[in-house]
Amino acid sequence: MINFATQINKTMLKHILKTVVIALGGALMFACGSGEKQEVVNVYTHRHYEADQKLFDMFTEATGIKVNVVSASADELIQKLELEGPNSPADVLITVDAGRLHRAEDKGLLQAVNSATLNTNIPAKFRDPEGFWFGLTYRARILAYSTERVNPEELSTYEALTAPEWKGRVLTRSSENIYNQSLLASIIAHHGAEGAQEWAAGLLANMARDPKGSDRDQVKAVAAGEGDVAIVNTYYIGIMLNDSNEEERKAAEKIGIFFPNQEDRGTHINISGAGVTKYAPNKDNAIKLIEFLSESSSQEFLANINFEYPVNPSTEFSDLLKKWGSFKSDDLNLSVLGEKNAEAVMIFDRVGWK
Repeated sequence: MINFATQINKTMLKHILKTVVIALGGALMFACGSGEKQEVVNVYTHRHYEADQKLFDMFTEATGIKVNVVSASADELIQKLELEGPNSPADVLITVDAGRLHRAEDKGLLQAVNSATLNTNIPAKFRDPEGFWFGLTYRARILAYSTERVNPEELSTYEALTAPEWKGRVLTRSSENIYNQSLLASIIAHHGAEGAQEWAAGLLANMARDPKGSDRDQVKAVAAGEGDVAIVNTYYIGIMLNDSNEEERKAAEKIGIFFPNQEDRGTHINISGAGVTKYAPNKDNAIKLIEFLSESSSQEFLANINFEYPVNPSTEFSDLLKKWGSFKSDDLNLSVLGEKNAEAVMIFDRVGWK
């Protein structure tokens, strides 16, 4: 008979060993992959897109600085930085959502940067007020509706989805998802904790099913008739419309895009972004890389490949984003989303949003 405590200890040991292996593997890769004479910049990234690697290659070609990459989930990378401490080889942390960037800043894993280039290329609402992190792209959290069962004139705001007519018709992800946490954080900022809790409870009551799956899964569920409207990020729809998988394309073709709250505060947006790590051994190269990613040519590349909105205002949108049309975005400084994340999580827990 297996001793329960022994089994727990074995599980914990496996988790610790996995983390150590990831950390040592990253350090070894950096050590072996960078010759003494070549300039390098070491990147820990949560983003997993082909466009990012192409941009890293373009940066190396332009500067001669080699980009070494370790990819993992945001939580794993943040934990990795904590475990490595002053010995971390990482120079740049790239992740999605201001909530995660704020978490890394709050844990003391990033350092403030003062760059005239970044301050020029990136509007204030897309960067940390003290320069700990900088947005690279943004995405809108919109309402994806069934073009067969919903008249877009029925849609208006996030708040209106709590009305009785939407009972059993709304789809979204779990409360553990950082995108939903940040959306609720924005509602806290605009309506206070009491108003945000009322909204969360009302939306939960109108859900077509228990919250689950990815944003793509919400789009597929709308297409399949499981619900009529879903809360999702725009770029997922762009990726699905251009996917090689016919099932993905057909699902996305059945939905329409609606930008909520255009008559008041604007549609909630969030970012993917980067920060220079606290103990960056190649700080100057780290700043150069983030500056490169903020330039209009790099921004246009991301906008066209990933269907994300460029933060640099001088960058032209992709054809698909132009087709979706312009919209009013919430001007809330995105650092607020991180500041109110813990409160948002507690509200989700109180109302029973799984």
